[in-house]
Amino acid sequence: MQLGMIGLGRMGANMVRRLMRGGHVLVVYDRNPANVKMLVDEGATGAASLKEFVGALQRPRAVWVMVPCGAPTEETVMALADVMEAGDMIIDGGNSYFKDDVRRAKILVSKGIDYVDVGTSGGIWGMERGYCMMIGGKEEAVLRLDPIFKILAPGRGEIPRTPGREKMDGTAEEGYLHCGPAGSGHFVKMIHNGIEYGLMQAYAEGFDILKNANSELLPAEFRFNMNMADIAEVWRRGSVISSWLLDLTAMALVENPSLSDYSGHVEDSGEGRWTVITAVEQATPADVLTAALYKRFRSRQKQPFAEKVLSAMRYKFGGHMERLA
Repeated sequence: MQLGMIGLGRMGANMVRRLMRGGHVLVVYDRNPANVKMLVDEGATGAASLKEFVGALQRPRAVWVMVPCGAPTEETVMALADVMEAGDMIIDGGNSYFKDDVRRAKILVSKGIDYVDVGTSGGIWGMERGYCMMIGGKEEAVLRLDPIFKILAPGRGEIPRTPGREKMDGTAEEGYLHCGPAGSGHFVKMIHNGIEYGLMQAYAEGFDILKNANSELLPAEFRFNMNMADIAEVWRRGSVISSWLLDLTAMALVENPSLSDYSGHVEDSGEGRWTVITAVEQATPADVLTAALYKRFRSRQKQPFAEKVLSAMRYKFGGHMERLA
């Protein structure tokens, strides 16, 4: 199948490579000509402009947009809508807000253009491991893209089947799922990333307690010097908290046990915020996911004012003087 790919960053470029390796024909475009040339050298057809890109695609066209969410995605989708035709399809594989998907789908349906949103998880490892995909859009449009999803997805691999799954149909075991109408794919990916924040925070706090097990605040007989790289490794094997996130943590601790190469400044991509906003709109409690998001905000403050207020109150009511670090 022929597919157009706009956005040749680490994920976009690796998806192109995986698709070409699976026998698909790729037409590629990026604002950086060097990114285009790199993939042309690997077998893709390159384009120097959006017009040339669309012209190189056979009708009905299918274009996958893999650019940063927000304004870059909005501008790219709308620019494509101006030059594409009825029967064509635009796929947003980035991290868009699901409400933007619903709005864009309504705009494009009036032009006869299908809109498919694909929440994509896999990061820089996806070319070899495959990508987990959560898909929203019309059923016929999603079915048309099935050969693409099948190659991008990890497949069943060596993961044992969930008991009872042998009686069920569908593609979930292959690593991709049609979740519902436009917007539903990114909705599921949004919650996926909100959960990711919570899991990451739990691991981070647990390892922080391990690191401080030899604190001078503790009685000498209760102090332990922990080898955190070894603990991460043993947890990977048979533990109920084993996961790919733990695999990556174990890798980082072997490379640099003190993690001195990392600043501790943690950004959020947007989906954690949207998850919390959605929970508020639904009046659904999400204590852990909300706290994990706020911890990321806290990580970016060198001297949080809130802690200064706490310190000032402790001094005023109890005379507790905490010195500057």
